[in-house]
Amino acid sequence: MLILGVDPGSTRAGYGLIEKQGRDLKLIKSGLLKISSQDKNVRLLELSKSFASLLKKQRPAFVAIEKLFFMKNLKTALEVAQSRGVLILTATAQKIPIIELAPSEVKLNITGLGNANKKLVADMIFKILKIKKINILDDVSDAIAIAIVASNQIRWLSTIDPAPFADINSFRSRRTKSKPFFFKKGG
Repeated sequence: MLILGVDPGSTRAGYGLIEKQGRDLKLIKSGLLKISSQDKNVRLLELSKSFASLLKKQRPAFVAIEKLFFMKNLKTALEVAQSRGVLILTATAQKIPIIELAPSEVKLNITGLGNANKKLVADMIFKILKIKKINILDDVSDAIAIAIVASNQIRWLSTIDPAPFADINSFRSRRTKSKPFFFKKGG
C-alpha cells in the first residue's frame, strides 16, 4: 500500500511517498512540489497541477496531510491554509482518502516527544525506514514523518472496523468523543 505524506506551505510543499507491506516501510519517493510563481494565486494553481500530476503517477491509497497549527503570523497562516485546501481538494477530486494529523501528533509518534525539533524528527525517520541519512529539507522530512504516522493509524483503524476509510476523520472524531472501544462494559 502506498501512502503519501504532505507538509503544506505557502511557497513550497514537501512530500514523502512510502510503501507499507505488513510491518515493513519503504521510502519510494520524496521531494518538493513544484511551485515557482511569485503571484500567490498562481502559486495555488501550480501547487494543484503539481500535486495532481504526482497523484496520477504514484497512485497512493491514502494522502496524509498536516493540520494547520497556531502561527504567530496571520498572513502566513492564511496562505498555508489556502495551500492545504488546494491539496485536500486535489486529492478528494481523485477520490483518494485523506488523513489529517496535527504536528504534535506526528512528532510524538515519531520521536516520543510532542515538541521535538525538526532535526530529531529527521534523524528518526531515517532510523524507522532503515536508510542512510541524506540531506533533505525540513518540509520533506516532515512529509515522510506524516506518511509514517498515517501508516500506523491505517493499520490500527483497520483492525477494529472492516471498512474504516469511508470517512476516516469522522471515525476518529467519534472515537475521541466516547470511551475508547476497549473499555466496554463487562469486558
